[in-house]
Amino acid sequence: MNNIRPSFLKTFLAVAHSRNITRAATAVHLAQSSVSDQIQHLESELGTPLFTRAKAGLDLTPAGEVLRQYAEEILALMDEARLAVEMAAGQPARRMAIGALETIAAARVPQWLTTFQASHPGVAVQLKVAGSGELLRLLEGGAIDIALCFDKGERDARLAQRSLSTEALVLVAAPGAQTARHFVATEVGCIYRHLLEQSFAEAGVARPPLAAEVDSIRAITRLVAAGAGLALLPRLAVADELVAGTLVELPWPGPAQAAVSLVALWRRRRVQPEALQAFLALAGSDSSAGAPLTPGGALLPHGAPSLS
Repeated sequence: MNNIRPSFLKTFLAVAHSRNITRAATAVHLAQSSVSDQIQHLESELGTPLFTRAKAGLDLTPAGEVLRQYAEEILALMDEARLAVEMAAGQPARRMAIGALETIAAARVPQWLTTFQASHPGVAVQLKVAGSGELLRLLEGGAIDIALCFDKGERDARLAQRSLSTEALVLVAAPGAQTARHFVATEVGCIYRHLLEQSFAEAGVARPPLAAEVDSIRAITRLVAAGAGLALLPRLAVADELVAGTLVELPWPGPAQAAVSLVALWRRRRVQPEALQAFLALAGSDSSAGAPLTPGGALLPHGAPSLS
């Protein structure tokens, strides 16, 4: 592998994650022809195909899957070595990339960043808003330093995790539409859809039928406010609408208020940037997050359905 450049491994991982040359080219800021050339170079150097074509895109061959694991380790180790050398030379990190779900980016990150930048004015912060699956891919690939998302209960030994707060999940409807029986939800695979299915299962109640599947929390909020159905969302995502009265909260059918943990994920390394440690410290001590959960029956509309 003497003729394999780290940049080629990064391109290979982009193709492996996206399963598409065009999307990979966008991710690594290269022309499609350059991506194809680099993959062909790797296959020629290693003497074996790394991808096969399938209906849904490009699939890794068994050899490609082995290379994926080593490529991730090699690039992570190179990144760690660079960081360790910089810290030993007294060169603090000048950049930090944060990834967050749309809801968290809007409701929690602004205050955290304001506080962080006041004490670390020399650190340029990049914020990437994406779904939970994409955030994990960006984190594993080193494109972001930390991911802020809701806990799905899955664990990856390569990642460290810290719970920052406990966020209430609330059942919401438009005023006058409290008797709606259908739900507006995200698509299967999204963290919000997982929370919906899990919360009803834990409450011992069958999940009501869906009126629509939408890929944006903002769109779901507006559809529910227009009377399209009910939704189960983190309270922080609909706090303004509840105060304004464009949405109302309904009683949760389970014995306890549904909730989810807001977590920070980052790669396990022998050394961590001081900026990352500082951000984690202030986010974990934020008094505005993790407020006590509102009891299920407090300030709720009279006669709301039980959904049982």
